[in-house]
Amino acid sequence: MATSKTGSFWLTETIDLDTDATAVQGTIDLGAYVDVGDQQALAIEQVDFIWQRHNVTADTYTAEIEQAMGSNGVVEAQLSDLNPGTTLTIASDNNLVASGAVHVDDTNYVLTHSSDFFPDNFGKLDESRIVVNDQLYLCGMMNATAVANNAVACTVRIKSRIVKLSTKDWMAIAIQSTAADN
Repeated sequence: MATSKTGSFWLTETIDLDTDATAVQGTIDLGAYVDVGDQQALAIEQVDFIWQRHNVTADTYTAEIEQAMGSNGVVEAQLSDLNPGTTLTIASDNNLVASGAVHVDDTNYVLTHSSDFFPDNFGKLDESRIVVNDQLYLCGMMNATAVANNAVACTVRIKSRIVKLSTKDWMAIAIQSTAADN
């Protein structure tokens, strides 16, 4: 059973995607929130992916991501609680917390967005994903040619709270994370 120690707060991380088929990784340090001795973890309640055009020369951001891409394509990102390196993981990976993608069809002026979030089932916070690792990893990739001096910026916004877990739940999550790491 998980009990809240704090109210909800937001964590963010941004990565710039500017090279076709090359993954980029960012990290979010959770060391201040996760404490093994106190069985304290982070409960992730919501994950949002925000996509923007980053004009690198002017250092400005707009919603017009198609202007950063020289062709039709897809930009995608994943949030996980174990380090995938600079690769995107399969959807069945237990460490995948959330994922999002934007499909750009500039020729027909169509832009579609999809995202998902994978909660677990520990106590009253069953709409949350409990994380006991000391970092989260944002990994993204653009499958299109970037326009010179432009990138697609992917910002992940994570609504979370600090929770205290029962000994059984802490061990279950820690074993699952360790097993998935091997």
